[in-house]
Amino acid sequence: MTRKRKGKSRKKGISNLTNTILSILKKDRNQAFNYKQIAAKLGVNDASSRNQIIKTLAKLAAKQEIEQVDRGKFKAIINTEYHTGILDLSAKGSGYVICEDFDEDVFIASNNINKALSGDEVEFYVYKRRKRGKVEGEITNIIKREKSEYVGVIQINKNSNYAFVVPDSNKMYKDIFVPINKTFKAEDGDKVLVKLEDWPEKADSPYGKVVKILGKPGEHNTEIHAILAEYGLPHEFPYEVEDFANKIDTSITEEEIAKRRDMRKDLTFTIDPKDAKDFDDALSFEVLDNGLYEIGIHIADVSHYLKEGTVLDDEAFERATSVYLVDRVVPMLPEVLSNNACSLRPHEEKYTFSAVFQINDKAEIKNQWFGRTVTYSDARYAYEEAQAVIESKTNQIPVEVSLIGKAYKTDQKLADAILKMDELAKIMRKKRMSSGAISFDKVEVKFNLDEHNNPAGVFFKTSKDANKLIEEFMLLANRKVSEFIGKQSPKKTFVYRVHDEPDDSKLASLQNVVSRFGYKLNFKDRKTTSATLNNLLKEVAGKKEQNLVDTLAIRSMSKAEYTTQNIGHYGLAFDYYSHFTSPIRRYPDVMAHRLLQYYLDGGKSANEDVYEDKCQHSSNMEMLATKAERDSIKYMQIRFMEDHKDEEFVGVISGVTDWGIYVEIISNKCEGMVSVRDMKDDHYAFDQDHYAMVGRNTKTMYQLGDEVVVKVKNTDLVKKHLDFNLIGKNEH
Repeated sequence: MTRKRKGKSRKKGISNLTNTILSILKKDRNQAFNYKQIAAKLGVNDASSRNQIIKTLAKLAAKQEIEQVDRGKFKAIINTEYHTGILDLSAKGSGYVICEDFDEDVFIASNNINKALSGDEVEFYVYKRRKRGKVEGEITNIIKREKSEYVGVIQINKNSNYAFVVPDSNKMYKDIFVPINKTFKAEDGDKVLVKLEDWPEKADSPYGKVVKILGKPGEHNTEIHAILAEYGLPHEFPYEVEDFANKIDTSITEEEIAKRRDMRKDLTFTIDPKDAKDFDDALSFEVLDNGLYEIGIHIADVSHYLKEGTVLDDEAFERATSVYLVDRVVPMLPEVLSNNACSLRPHEEKYTFSAVFQINDKAEIKNQWFGRTVTYSDARYAYEEAQAVIESKTNQIPVEVSLIGKAYKTDQKLADAILKMDELAKIMRKKRMSSGAISFDKVEVKFNLDEHNNPAGVFFKTSKDANKLIEEFMLLANRKVSEFIGKQSPKKTFVYRVHDEPDDSKLASLQNVVSRFGYKLNFKDRKTTSATLNNLLKEVAGKKEQNLVDTLAIRSMSKAEYTTQNIGHYGLAFDYYSHFTSPIRRYPDVMAHRLLQYYLDGGKSANEDVYEDKCQHSSNMEMLATKAERDSIKYMQIRFMEDHKDEEFVGVISGVTDWGIYVEIISNKCEGMVSVRDMKDDHYAFDQDHYAMVGRNTKTMYQLGDEVVVKVKNTDLVKKHLDFNLIGKNEH
């Protein structure tokens, strides 16, 4: 953009005018422009500039790069093919567009981003040349912004009438300009949520307004609320939703019981984490006269209370999932339902939706029934208590795992039920594995928090027999419900949980990495792929590289998602699968309940398009919740490391890039970065083929999977960034 200048310099040409005019015409390629409109877009109105524009337009028309469509009005000649895709930006400002028209992602240099932001749906064209072997292109239009709200720290310019918000996200490459009257009375240095309003043609930064003050950076609640706000997730319910929920009649009535199968006399219990408050599911167990076992999987009947077309249902759909952060749960439903009416608490009658099976000793299903029930839970166990029963094969619950804080004997009938169901679950699991299911038992990082939410310690959650018992029976209910509807003719719309086969290129890069640790993989066909992955996960268990390999193996898989189009579930090796067992915390399960009842009542197939849209929304919200959960763990890991700045830690190199190496500490799974600039004992260069940093003089090699010793250099709670200093290789 040129300004009016005094004196002789007015004759100076407008720099890069040809390209600027072409880009203006290409951007609005369906509109014709005259020289005045172009001058206005360039912000010039002196005679010399106008003459330059007129001459340049004539020259471009003569070269047939633009056409004159009306007297003095010009349009771009489009001989380029345009594509659409999703932009994924790197922290450096350049990025890639992911587009189905191309086998590989299209590289976009930072000067060709043209105000697009990460996650935006964009229109672009591809250059005929390749740069360093990459397909490269330029963004021409923003079709749809992925998000309009960003979290950041506000910097108020005291002497002027404006402020800037510096975004937390490293994918947001511009600070956001905020006029002083749109700062929402935020103080300098506050962490805020800012909404983008405009990005004028000539402005370097987008314009926005502050919509929420989150608090002071680095404070616990501020940072947790910032994580939720970054992904557009709520942290409380609107008053009218809470009010509506509190007025729902949650009493158990004789009239409603009469419409249901009464299973209150059946031996029923729950097994959940010791700190759980919402008990979605219960199991019942009876030995029948014919020698079969009748096992009921009873799920909270959320759809009895959650009616379509209410503010409560709208809110639950918008949320689509509960979010499990490191120090709290942001529930999908208000507490009156999630922790009370719909929670299958011990010694209380509850409305449930059940899948009831008659099963023999070989874990074969001989009969099945689905429908609404009323149940009564006789007992509640923590996973650790049920595990004690399984391991000791007695009804003794030792003091160290007891929920009531002292050793006790549980009812023998309940202990027998747990032991028999454990037996059956193990047979079911074995069958699943031999059919090609993949066993991901990734270690979960958990924190012991003190009363001020400070991390007092780290522990790892692993899955034992009691967890697997519950898992197998939930999988059975989910599979059988979707099979029951999926196999009906004519076809009926249903909400499936599908999982596609893994991508060959991702498997190849997994093979590349794990071969460095001496593991061999065989991806010849579907069956060998499952077997080889299971074998890898088994071999790596307990080794230093376990977390790295587990993570890479999970990343090589496709993402599971919700859809009405059933393609089966690769990871579980099921032809039919849906989510039915957690309606308190997942909206797709509520939809599955509603559809199942509707079809049991003889309903015709529901509208597929409506449900497909709802499935897509549910998948998107699940992805955002997962990102928020990960960020909250990362935040807590950094807080934990702040208190251990003087200690040396042994870690595994979990990633190598040209700017440094990533190291994951073995004892607590915290990951941080050692910058190549801080590796001062030699001049290190990135060796892509060997996933390594190699010293020029000493030839010292730091390779993916190597054990190293590190010390904390810097912790940044706001950016959720951890920097290490490298002490050296772990020689022990």
